[in-house]
Amino acid sequence: MNNQTDIQQESEIHLRDYYRVIKKRKIIVLTFALVTFAVVLLGTLAQTPLYEASVRVLIERNYDAEVMGQGYMPYDPEFYGTQFNIIQSRNVVGRVVDKLKLDTVYRNYFLEKEQTSLLHPVKTWLKGIGSFFVSGQPAEENGSADVLAALIVPASDAELITKIIQEELAAKPVIKTKIVEITYRHENPALAQLVVDNIAKAYMDEMLEIKMNASNYAIEWMTIKADEEKKKLASSENVLQRYTREHDVVTVENKMTIIPQRLNEFASQLSKAQAEMRDLNDLQQQIRNAGDDYASLEAIPVFSANKALQTLRDDLLKAEQQISELSKKYGPKHPLMMKAESERALLIKEKQHEIRRIERFTKVDYQIAQSKAANLSALLEETKQDLLNLKERFIQYDILKREVDTNRILYDALITRIKQQGASAQNQTVNIWVVKKADLPIDPASPRTKRNMLLALVLGVFGGTGMAFFVEYLDNTVKSPDDIERRIGLPILGVIAQPDQKDQDINTITRDNPKSLMAESYRSLRSQVLLSSAEKPPQTILVCSVAPKEGKTTTAANFARTLAESENSVLIIDCDLRKPRLHKVFNQSNALGLSNYLTGSSEVAPIIEVEGEAIHILASGPIPPNPSELLASGRMKKLLAEMALRYDFIVIDSPPVMSVTDSQILSKMADGTLLVTRFGQTTWDQIQHGVKLFTDIKAHVLGVVLNGVVKGQEGGYYYQGYYSYYGDDDHSSNQ
Repeated sequence: MNNQTDIQQESEIHLRDYYRVIKKRKIIVLTFALVTFAVVLLGTLAQTPLYEASVRVLIERNYDAEVMGQGYMPYDPEFYGTQFNIIQSRNVVGRVVDKLKLDTVYRNYFLEKEQTSLLHPVKTWLKGIGSFFVSGQPAEENGSADVLAALIVPASDAELITKIIQEELAAKPVIKTKIVEITYRHENPALAQLVVDNIAKAYMDEMLEIKMNASNYAIEWMTIKADEEKKKLASSENVLQRYTREHDVVTVENKMTIIPQRLNEFASQLSKAQAEMRDLNDLQQQIRNAGDDYASLEAIPVFSANKALQTLRDDLLKAEQQISELSKKYGPKHPLMMKAESERALLIKEKQHEIRRIERFTKVDYQIAQSKAANLSALLEETKQDLLNLKERFIQYDILKREVDTNRILYDALITRIKQQGASAQNQTVNIWVVKKADLPIDPASPRTKRNMLLALVLGVFGGTGMAFFVEYLDNTVKSPDDIERRIGLPILGVIAQPDQKDQDINTITRDNPKSLMAESYRSLRSQVLLSSAEKPPQTILVCSVAPKEGKTTTAANFARTLAESENSVLIIDCDLRKPRLHKVFNQSNALGLSNYLTGSSEVAPIIEVEGEAIHILASGPIPPNPSELLASGRMKKLLAEMALRYDFIVIDSPPVMSVTDSQILSKMADGTLLVTRFGQTTWDQIQHGVKLFTDIKAHVLGVVLNGVVKGQEGGYYYQGYYSYYGDDDHSSNQ
């Protein structure tokens, strides 16, 4: 609940701040609003009333159902935009101008109005300015421009009227329909109605003429192209026919089907022959490796598989078995043994002879296989070459044939398109119907006075408010006590208002007009200063400002008078040894003063008692060359210590803290420092820098005095009751 209350209070404070800014800058808001309203009002009243007539036209794209298919509606987002431009085009408007004779019968309604309008001199002036920037000379002094102008044919009345109508002619779609609303504005309502009705008719005529011209041009162009394609077709057919005779393309086609088969057969035979040759070559290598070793030769498959050798081996085996059996019975010299040995030797010889024969046949077979492979390879290459030659001729034939086919297709397509174009020449690609003719307008369409005034009022108020906040944003000066306490961290001890009367002397306001708001502000400052310390109020009080002309001397003088009102002994010292002004405020001489005492010229401080007031003043005296050194001397400290014993309060007027270091030196000797700022003059940068200077030396700053606050601009709630209270009292006293 508390959080909600805090948020609500914060929001209320923000709204109050906004109201304060608007109230403070109300002159800017009102001025901007009035100027805006006046400009719009004058502009509205200066405009000539225009009457708007409108005609509604149904515009529909005509699609061929046979070509597109039933229910097919292609997407064409540029269609209506194109139609709007055609409606507003020079051709359509020119048709209306010619038909209605606007350049002769109704010329006064267009050209004379244009020349006598308020904008005509402005346009002429702008034209001269444009000529100057283009050529560097005024239009009447530019000789080259005159030569160029002589070459340019001036626009006719019809062309000028066409441009004028185009400026006020508009076309817009009716939402969620295919209907287009064509509008035209003119000073004469009857003429506006007449023109816009004829615009619709001229648009229909223009679309039909566009279609007819396009169809005629297309047919003419396609006829010329058809003649060209016909010649190309005849030429390409002749070339194809001649090539067919010269290269016997019919035979080529037959060969193209046979040769690939032969090529496959030759390739297969060559592969077999090469494989056989490799096998025989390997066999020859084995035979050579065996040499005269018949046993190794017989191990070779070609020998071992030979039937003659197998028979001889069987016979030799039988002979050896017979010899083995006879050797068991007979000796080697036995006739049977000798006969058996003789038969075995004969068989061995026959076997060797057979082996050599097989070896010779193997060599012959290898040579035959080698020759066969070579012949097949040559035959295959020859066949390949024939095939390549045939393909080249056939490719050239295909090229010529494709050219003939292409030319024939183009020629046939053009002939077909010419027939179609001729048949559809009378068909409209866009269907146009006038669904509502223009009515005679009664009330003017522009200017809309009430709307313009309302917009001007809203724009003026909001624009002025925005400008007020912008000016407020650019204003970096101190304007609120709350802002000072929040941003600087120092309490506000006093808010001094501006005097009600401009000729009133603010230096003596507490003495001359003690019931005024300004005098009460100083009494409030006195109370705040006396209550600023818990144990006892500060006795020695330094009054300084951030920058010059912020009212520190006035504040010091009036503050001292308010202290004296409570029957306190008060001494005010002018420590501004550079630009002293305190002696003028109290109307005293400055011949002797603080500088005389600090330099040793006077052993006793020349204190003056102000006549009629319980205040003593120590003026600054003659301006010395070294003020900072004198104020930092021991005599200054001694003076303050002695005066503290004699007076209840000592008020010190010092130079601005940002100008010199005098205030920083004196702040270390004083019990407290009052920092005077001026409403709407002291910037935040200045006051923050001034506070930092005192903070760096750890001076005791009692608080800030906001001086020169304008009534109603000090935050709104500090002195509202006091204003009314003292205002009534002053009013009664004046009476």
